[in-house]
Amino acid sequence: MTTSESVWTCPFRHDEALEFDPMLAKLRAEAPVVRIRTPQGEDAWLVTRHELVRAVSADRRFAPAPLSGVLGPDHARPASETLAPSDSVYLMDAPAHSRLRRLITKVFTDAQVDRLRPATQATVDALLEAMAERGAPADAVEQLAARLPLSTACELLGVPGPDREPLRRWATAMMSAGTPDLAAAAEGRAGLLAYFAELTVARRRRPKDDLLSALAMTREGDMYLDQREVAFMGMLLLVAGHNTSTHQIGNIVYTLLTHPVQLARLRARPELLPQAVEELLRFIPFRQGVGIPRQATEDVELDGVTVRAGETVHVSYLTANRDESVYERPDELDVERAGNTPSLTPHLAFGHGTHHCLGAHLARMELQVAVGSLLTRFPGLRLAVPAADIRWNTESIWRFPLELPVAW
Repeated sequence: MTTSESVWTCPFRHDEALEFDPMLAKLRAEAPVVRIRTPQGEDAWLVTRHELVRAVSADRRFAPAPLSGVLGPDHARPASETLAPSDSVYLMDAPAHSRLRRLITKVFTDAQVDRLRPATQATVDALLEAMAERGAPADAVEQLAARLPLSTACELLGVPGPDREPLRRWATAMMSAGTPDLAAAAEGRAGLLAYFAELTVARRRRPKDDLLSALAMTREGDMYLDQREVAFMGMLLLVAGHNTSTHQIGNIVYTLLTHPVQLARLRARPELLPQAVEELLRFIPFRQGVGIPRQATEDVELDGVTVRAGETVHVSYLTANRDESVYERPDELDVERAGNTPSLTPHLAFGHGTHHCLGAHLARMELQVAVGSLLTRFPGLRLAVPAADIRWNTESIWRFPLELPVAW
């Protein structure tokens, strides 16, 4: 990282397993609101301190901006960018975003996710039993992490069993971890949208007890979701949820197995699992780079710095999650960290403000069931290879183990 005329040039990548990027830590300490120049030569602002990240995320004077690259030219973009066209919920602003979010949250409730927990538990139990029968060593990514989230999403949306395999292929094409096949990704997106559009029509004719039916039938006054919007949300929940939960299961298992003291504390006190998951979400630097950019709609002062109307602003949730002004010993994992509960924790792993992740409760449920069941089923779980031999994804913005060999 270099500076020139108060502009920092930052590569926005750090490929050392799940080590936190020291350059971002340096920025938070020395320049929490700073001008940056991306590897593509674009100038923007970067905000890294916890309170300032929250402020920008919740301030409607910072509207979602068109996606722009903040990763180096050697860093392949994920095929998942096909998930964020101009009409994506990620890039919407009020009032369109407010309308869409109100209708979705009306039916996609915590209670609905909680009702899905027994089915998720049954799926996890079956996957772990198959893993035990195959014997050690086993790949926890391939045999658990890669299979659970898509099954859970299909169950939530009411996708019939025979339809799930082609959806899996389309979703996999869209979320390729390596250099994306853009044609395959576009084909996957089109296939998923067409499938969910057709299923939306069927659910409007004959609603069932599933989320897609609820999305298709929800009304609030003269507001409703049209067929395209329902289909897009079906695809979003299937693909985005699969991507993040799959990778985070692998990350969490790796982190626990490489922090034996914390693992022992969690085994001794299994009731800590919910807050332990929150601490792991705070602690793990899940992605490269920074988040979806925002654009100032008027001049705004941040920490004594004036961001001019029209300028681009990035916030780093990962860096905010390591802010020493909010967390004691922020660079240490502590499954007993006080206050780490889903309702009270200040971590920003799911974002903040109006664009806080819609699927946060679903992700929490999946992570708790998967990780808790894995540790219970295999009391002697350990890495089957040295930690240094684990291969990590380095070809997209996401950080996760490509395989996770374990034994017990």
